[in-house]
Amino acid sequence: DEMVIVRDIDIHSLCEHHMVPFTGRVHIGYIPNGKIIGLSKLARIAEIFARRLQVQERLTKEIADAIVDAVEPLGVAVVVECSHFCMVMRGVQKVGASTVTSSVRGIFKTNPKTRSEFFSIIHGNKK
Repeated sequence: DEMVIVRDIDIHSLCEHHMVPFTGRVHIGYIPNGKIIGLSKLARIAEIFARRLQVQERLTKEIADAIVDAVEPLGVAVVVECSHFCMVMRGVQKVGASTVTSSVRGIFKTNPKTRSEFFSIIHGNKK
């Protein structure tokens, strides 16, 4: 089966807990099951959910669920990597810290080889 991946989608959101921004990147992969979705639509889905007051954990899940609902793929994997201004500006003040969340559905959840291939591609050589 063929894996479709769009990585390094820039997102900007506002943390619902602290009302300060968090920014980062989303990586989305899916394995079509007959239906496909335009590549720009994957970025648009990420943007739509990021535009509201949000927490990163829910954002990751909502992106995965939206893709499942849209095209009923064999599997979906979403990874979100963000820097949270609440950690930079308040409290611990850790400038270099990033938070990574992932959500997997279908074959990405049940097949370790498929999941590993996705993570290898999104963390592979970047130009």
